[in-house]
Amino acid sequence: MPIDFQHSLPSSARSVSSDHSGQQPPPVERAGIGVVDRLEAIESVSRKTRIQADRFLNVAKRGLPRMHRRGAFVHTLRAVNLDSNWTERLEGDSLRYTAIAALGLSYADRATQQQVLDGDTAFDLAHACAVRATTSADMGAIALSAWAAAEAGRFHSLPLFRQLVQILASDAPVATVDCAWALSAGLAARQFGDTQDVVSLATTRLMSARSPAGLFPHMLPASASGRFRAHIGCFADQVYPIQALSRLYAAQSNTEALSAAEVCAERICALQGPGGQWWWHYDTRNGVVVEGYPVYSVHQHAMAPMALLDLREAGGTDHSQAIIRGMYWLDDHPEVSTPLVASEKGVIWRKVARREPRKLVRAVSAVTTSLLPGLHVPGLDTLFPPIRVDYECRPYELGWLMYAWLSGGVVAQLAPNPAGDMPAVFKEI
Repeated sequence: MPIDFQHSLPSSARSVSSDHSGQQPPPVERAGIGVVDRLEAIESVSRKTRIQADRFLNVAKRGLPRMHRRGAFVHTLRAVNLDSNWTERLEGDSLRYTAIAALGLSYADRATQQQVLDGDTAFDLAHACAVRATTSADMGAIALSAWAAAEAGRFHSLPLFRQLVQILASDAPVATVDCAWALSAGLAARQFGDTQDVVSLATTRLMSARSPAGLFPHMLPASASGRFRAHIGCFADQVYPIQALSRLYAAQSNTEALSAAEVCAERICALQGPGGQWWWHYDTRNGVVVEGYPVYSVHQHAMAPMALLDLREAGGTDHSQAIIRGMYWLDDHPEVSTPLVASEKGVIWRKVARREPRKLVRAVSAVTTSLLPGLHVPGLDTLFPPIRVDYECRPYELGWLMYAWLSGGVVAQLAPNPAGDMPAVFKEI
């Protein structure tokens, strides 16, 4: 029997639509949302990519139950060698990853949700995340939990948005990724409560941090990363702002936000590797790659498709070919011959990285390019080749995979409808 997390919330955090009956609301009819939209769209361009996406979704459905325990998700599943026998070990616990899993699972059918969550649903999981996040000091976990509360749990968590306003209104540096998540959360929850302060503060922080090349730094402000890293933005620092700013345009017709998302997306697509690799570190000053490795599987199958499909759905450029190239890399990666997709285990191994001590190449490249843009020590590719597979898989990777491919329509439904300012999605609740 699903746990009634609704009544475990403070009254200010409960859904504005709750009837306090202790029962979940009826399933929402998400018109136009589901498997067919994004999967059929990519199939019209590449049948092979559609087959890949279906296969990877089945991997996620098989793997997520392995990573779920006691109403939450672990931090990682790691392959380990015990007495000359390889097995997998679960490690840690992550509120961030649990919230992301709730978002992804909310677009799966109810039977899949219950199979993954031991009888519970994404609705239950989102409410549980909101409760946990009220005592968290992690802005990323707070933002993701507020987002999941709105989109999967269907309510506005006032305590979480108060925390986000307090953080964003302060002078404290914030991570770009966390800020983008806060913006996405505010847009998702505005149908249930007032989130304008979060939306406005997060937008200002993101837009003011854009570099002349259109890329985003790792921290806001960039100087918070320190002298030798202030110029660097990682792949995640580009993807989540593209997603959030695309949604902002859909919700408020903010053309400046769409332009920022377009420029950033165009740049990372132009820099995509010859094998479809989404590279890791960028120089925000001139928009070139600082260091390409590791190449993360989640970037290929989930995060890049998620952001670029959101951009297209908002009315922006169609980057389907870049998505297709990125997906191909998972099955045909030139760096190693080792398969990255282990369907029978329900995992996609985390990354292909250099054989290097303590992230040496990234550190050296950060320092040299900070001194002179484009300056690299010669011979690093030969000395430290990218031939190491990280035999690890994290639940957020599979959660974003489901979200990327199953959430078609969510961006379009952020737009105000003709009857007023309430988005069409969940209007009947």
